[in-house]
Amino acid sequence: MLTPLKKEFIEFMIASDVLRFGQFKTKSGRLSPYFVNTGNYRTGAQISRLGEFYAELVKETCGDNFDALFGPAYKGIPLATSVAGALARVHGIDKPFFFNRKEAKDHGEGGNLVGYQPKDGDRVVIIEDVITAGTAIRETIPVLMAAANVKVSDMFISVNRCEIGQNPGTTAVLEVKKDFGINVHALVTVADIREYLDSQPGNEEHVKAMDKYMKQYCIL
Repeated sequence: MLTPLKKEFIEFMIASDVLRFGQFKTKSGRLSPYFVNTGNYRTGAQISRLGEFYAELVKETCGDNFDALFGPAYKGIPLATSVAGALARVHGIDKPFFFNRKEAKDHGEGGNLVGYQPKDGDRVVIIEDVITAGTAIRETIPVLMAAANVKVSDMFISVNRCEIGQNPGTTAVLEVKKDFGINVHALVTVADIREYLDSQPGNEEHVKAMDKYMKQYCIL
């Protein structure tokens, strides 16, 4: 269901040139009628507002019942930082955050984690941009578990593409739940984006392309 907040977020992505419509080749080789590139968030105002969208969903889902936010390198780093700031600023939920380096540092404090150092038993929330095939999360969990025996029950992303994952008949998000026990929460789904397009005049061709793509590749 396209709520006012979801509509606002979709329009925010479009205004930020993060959500585009046309024909785009994805990493999986599929020709997608839409593309989400969170690397196009470039200003302080954009990253601040983005953090507020995420923070609202984190608060609704988890309240303050978690110990830290983790942002996987690279795109997760500014996301987790912004969400931590928004949670404290808007909701009064002040939680630590941390992220990983792609390569471990061999001088100074060393290690491959920056920021909060997790402890055994910590409940960690992951902040990411999107999930396509679930590859990134399969790399992230070993990094976290190597640092401490943490519990990861929730992950937040911008868009759930609802696409078939590595195995037929299931999506990457459902695979993450099955393989790791992590509930993935998205600000919007592909169905929300399609519903938004259909509610705006002049998008008939985009809606047709979305319907064709979703029928072929998505599980709703």
